[in-house]
Amino acid sequence: MKRIGLKRLTGLLLAAAVIGGPLAGSAIAQTAAAPATPAPVAAASVETATPAAATTPAAAAAVPAPAAPAAAPTPPKIDSGDTAWMLTSSVLVLMMTIPGLALFYAGMVRKKNILATLAQSFAATALITVLWMVIGYSISFTDGGKNNALIGGVKYLLLGPMGLNATSTLAPTIPESVYMFFQMTFAIITPALIAGALADRMKFSAFLAFMAAWLLLVYCPVAHWVWGGGWLGSMGALDYAGGTVVHLNAGTAGLVAALMLGKRKGLGTENMAPHNLAYSVIGASLLWVGWFGFNAGSAVTSNVNAGMAAVATQIATAAAALAWMFAEWIISKKPSVLGMVSGAVAGLVAITPASGFVNPMGALIIGLAAGVVCYTSAVHVKKLLGYDDALDCWGVHGVGGALGAILTGVFASKLINPVSAPKGGLLEGNPHQMVLQFYDVGATFLYCGIVTFAILLVIKYTIGLRVSEEVEVEGLDINLHGEVVHG
Repeated sequence: MKRIGLKRLTGLLLAAAVIGGPLAGSAIAQTAAAPATPAPVAAASVETATPAAATTPAAAAAVPAPAAPAAAPTPPKIDSGDTAWMLTSSVLVLMMTIPGLALFYAGMVRKKNILATLAQSFAATALITVLWMVIGYSISFTDGGKNNALIGGVKYLLLGPMGLNATSTLAPTIPESVYMFFQMTFAIITPALIAGALADRMKFSAFLAFMAAWLLLVYCPVAHWVWGGGWLGSMGALDYAGGTVVHLNAGTAGLVAALMLGKRKGLGTENMAPHNLAYSVIGASLLWVGWFGFNAGSAVTSNVNAGMAAVATQIATAAAALAWMFAEWIISKKPSVLGMVSGAVAGLVAITPASGFVNPMGALIIGLAAGVVCYTSAVHVKKLLGYDDALDCWGVHGVGGALGAILTGVFASKLINPVSAPKGGLLEGNPHQMVLQFYDVGATFLYCGIVTFAILLVIKYTIGLRVSEEVEVEGLDINLHGEVVHG
């Protein structure tokens, strides 16, 4: 595995920005250059029969046996067990956005903005589904030819070549339709996460335009770089289920958007306490359950790696919830309910890139670290620096995603995933994996930050980003949607 030079890294990032990012191709299947998926358990292997041996020594001497032809590898067949698991995982991940994320965010805003917040997650789900079918899957998960290091191709425009029995080389034991659906649910939740930073003040029209442009110009190319045969995955960067592709990506965009939008009117002088934390607890619980489709589903098969990823996810999430709770208890003297559920989400985020590479002890340490670090970032660093990341998209997803990606380089184990992490991480004598993880984090942060800023700048000077002061004061529900929550 060659170490990439700084000049080459800079060149790749510049080239990606010029191309516009959105045309990349491949998948979250953990295989070889992508986040490692062990060989599917259902992949068939058929031995080719060799000519029968002669029955007597004389006959054997008289008639030499012809050389046995080389056994041709039999293409793996669609496996019903893998297909059932991946359909289940896809639905679990979709549940993470609607209703999970929608309720989690809606419970943390004021009553006058609950419907507008719910609408953002719901509308993003519909919009991104259509865009993914039209072009998103193709540019993320097909071969981009000579530009494949940066972007995928357009062969699958409108999913034209996808027949009933088609399969992807990234997931050979399930129908490609199922694999496309699974990847679609990832593409849906990633831009939707950004809404946490935009709460209470962005135009709905601007939100929709931003979701569409960001999906194609940021999410698709970064997904290709890491999972689709692009330059980061080819280098050996490890991201099992989206620490950088999903969480750092969304968190960085949220931070840029929060800075460009400015603070909510009345922040620091008015009461902006969550209207209904019961919604947030229900939403966080749905996220926790759905996350098993997110992480364990990223094995793309129903096998031992899926099982270990599920265990790592549960352990890290519980550890992070406790770590945030006790940190807050010590500093603020009370363990808040919002703190507990935020800690759980932080643990889910941080274990995402590592879930298929670490053992239970590594998962425990990553979870404990995520709880403390994300609590500090979301509560104290935000207050110190003064930016208004309303629902802590950057503090939890950005910081947690980066932390998890880096710690993957520490705790990755060749015993857990010998296919994609054959040398393990830092603790197994492979410090170079840390270098690769820092490249992954740095490239995602820089590219996402630059392109997100450009997208928002265009929207600002065309249709405008922020609602008027009067609309913000009265509430987004009645002004943007003509409806209110009663009772």
